[in-house]
Amino acid sequence: MPLARPLDPVTLAVLKGRLEQIVDEMDATLYRSAFNPIIAEARDACHGLYHAETGATLVQGGKGLPIFVGAMAFAVKAVIDKVAEEAAAGRAVLAPGDVFLFNDPYLGGTHLNDMRLVQPLFRQGRLFCWLASVGHWLDIGGNVPGGFNARATESFQEGVRIPPVRLARAGVIDEDIVAILAANSRVPVSNRGDLAGQLNALDLGEKRLNALLDDYGEATITAAFDAFTARAEALMRDAVAALPDGTFSFEDFLDNDGIVDTPLRIALDLTVAGDRMTLDFSRSSPPCRGPLNIARSTAVACCYVALKHVFPDVPANAGCLAPIDFVIPETTLLGVSAPKPVGGYTETILRVIGVVFGALARAVPERATAGPFGTINALSLAGHRDDGSRFVMFSFYGGGLGGNPESDGLNHANNPISTATIPPVEILEAAYPVMFTQWALRPDSAGAGRHRGGLGAVYEIEVLAKDGADVFLLGERGRFAPFGVGGGLPAALNRFSWQTDDGEASPPLASKVTDVAIRQGRWVRLETPGGGGFGLPHERPPALVARDVRLGYVGREAARALYGVALTEAGEIDAAATAKLREGAEA
Repeated sequence: MPLARPLDPVTLAVLKGRLEQIVDEMDATLYRSAFNPIIAEARDACHGLYHAETGATLVQGGKGLPIFVGAMAFAVKAVIDKVAEEAAAGRAVLAPGDVFLFNDPYLGGTHLNDMRLVQPLFRQGRLFCWLASVGHWLDIGGNVPGGFNARATESFQEGVRIPPVRLARAGVIDEDIVAILAANSRVPVSNRGDLAGQLNALDLGEKRLNALLDDYGEATITAAFDAFTARAEALMRDAVAALPDGTFSFEDFLDNDGIVDTPLRIALDLTVAGDRMTLDFSRSSPPCRGPLNIARSTAVACCYVALKHVFPDVPANAGCLAPIDFVIPETTLLGVSAPKPVGGYTETILRVIGVVFGALARAVPERATAGPFGTINALSLAGHRDDGSRFVMFSFYGGGLGGNPESDGLNHANNPISTATIPPVEILEAAYPVMFTQWALRPDSAGAGRHRGGLGAVYEIEVLAKDGADVFLLGERGRFAPFGVGGGLPAALNRFSWQTDDGEASPPLASKVTDVAIRQGRWVRLETPGGGGFGLPHERPPALVARDVRLGYVGREAARALYGVALTEAGEIDAAATAKLREGAEA
């Protein structure tokens, strides 16, 4: 075995690059081999390396979904606890080639569609670390195709829940477990393909890491892991210490839980004391009947994502959370246990990330970012193709990001939980019997400001299957718009509609729909929010407002009413009328 090498800066940099490359290659392997577009195209997946004893994150790549990065340490710890329990009972001993599978959202998962595989890596008979993979499977049973059941009141209505179980023993797959998974899905072939892709990614990661360990030795790599963790902690402490001491509060709301039409509060009291930060969510709403709850591990994970956005230079490993304390009582919807439904977790974590941004904006207004569009709009269309085979088309959709001190928000972007991409229209149309009749930016959807928000989008989807399709949507921001900061205005609300015999219909609970059936040739339309604005709209240069009008981003009336900019019939700035409008606003 190679002797431990001195950990000079060059060696550390080389090891950091090689370790991250291993994880990036695991990601790429799954993206290229997965069957469902949400993994293959949208990249709703993640891989990483984790501490042998604690499960703490050691290395993450740059391609994995950020929310998974934060949650996976809890998932690996659940497997470690399972192994310890089995060993204590004399039932099983961990061995090379073992692979654990589970999707339990209360034990380090997120929601039931996110299937996790965890595998040990041994060196000379000793456990060295864990490798893990997670990917979003299209369908895992439950009342609603695709799993986003806006009417769920317990997890049993959201799909099959699997605790940590051995999928493989010493490299041999347990086909009985695979059969159970297949029997509990509307699209078993898709799930089997995704499972094979995840197993291949783990196998590749094991080979690549063993090669690195052969080159450098276990002692050197272990020392590098320790150095990465210590550096992440030191950088996060420095970042927190640079904030002003004090308590900064912010709150935002979810429209409803899909069952009871009452808003749900997500409230944060963020306290900075020296180089430590406390995130206290005690004032948030209690657990709800519908699927907008999340488990504590998920809440911690999305706080990690928010802090990484604010402090991007801090490395992605467990050290960055060392100076952070979390207060997430079980009496809130952010710390629930089974069987409370959690299928709509994506909407809640977006609001949690938003309130972290909002509280930090009050601590350091000069770094504030307005609210992003804040909903994934989990839309599922399900039915049968003309040949009788089953299809479940699930996808998420884009919107605008918030304005910030440096620039306007991005148009038609993805949410802060994600490095995922929106699946291309060509892929969705090729895979499912649908046609997108509109895929465009949504005018006047951005919050006005000195730096306006990004624009949302309009998606109109026509069903081509002769038997039509059932429609399901779990979204948000239908009643509480993305917020502006520093005098910036909120963005447009989310809007969903569909075609009926009597015209256009919209859901009574804003952005949540179940059990809507539409015929062949009919459409559904999703109009997503933009991002909130930053700074006073009347401080935006008139030339930029005129450009936005020319591009179709802002209407003439909005330019006049919100920005105080008057335009001639030719689209030129009417300087005198603009000055008068802005003087009146200031008065």
